[in-house]
Amino acid sequence: MQRIGYIRVSSFDQNPDRQLEQVEVSKVFTDKASGKDTHRPALEALLDYAREGDTVVIHSMDRLARNLVDLRSLVQQLTGRGIKVEFIKESLVFTGEDSPMATLLLSVMGSFAEFERTLIKERQREGITLAKRRGVYRGRKKALTEEQVAELRRRAEAKEPKAALAREYGVSRETLYQYLRQDKSTCDSLATVNTDQVTLTA
Repeated sequence: MQRIGYIRVSSFDQNPDRQLEQVEVSKVFTDKASGKDTHRPALEALLDYAREGDTVVIHSMDRLARNLVDLRSLVQQLTGRGIKVEFIKESLVFTGEDSPMATLLLSVMGSFAEFERTLIKERQREGITLAKRRGVYRGRKKALTEEQVAELRRRAEAKEPKAALAREYGVSRETLYQYLRQDKSTCDSLATVNTDQVTLTA
């Protein structure tokens, strides 16, 4: 029986180590991806790896799923196989023998997390609107400078691993490939990133 950690961060700017800091686990699966659905490489690998009697440990419900439907489905899928699911932030553990009260808690806490994300998105939209009215909103920052783009393309042409380059420059692989596909004049206007991301709105 193992304690298996699952971590999800939504961008290369977020530190995955913080989520299960000081939590004892024997193996960790980490996704750097949006939680908009359940199609994530590390999550799928975890579901395939976990066995009856194991415990899957997650920092919080929103790291496992962004909506209540996916959250309940994943928890039920795991517990149905005899695998416990433990959420650190909420201090909740779910097993295959959950009571009606445990099921209710899962739905209530999941709904609160979903509602909180909605509020955060609304506050972000309101903040951008007010900033535009004051003339201080400058939109998204360019991901890389022209010098960084030139260096990135040079290193990619030298056959350096693209995944490592993406991590080093703090961009997604998709953004990196956009830079490499386009000519220089087009690259300078491509691939912007929002540096004010919030974990809950991944």
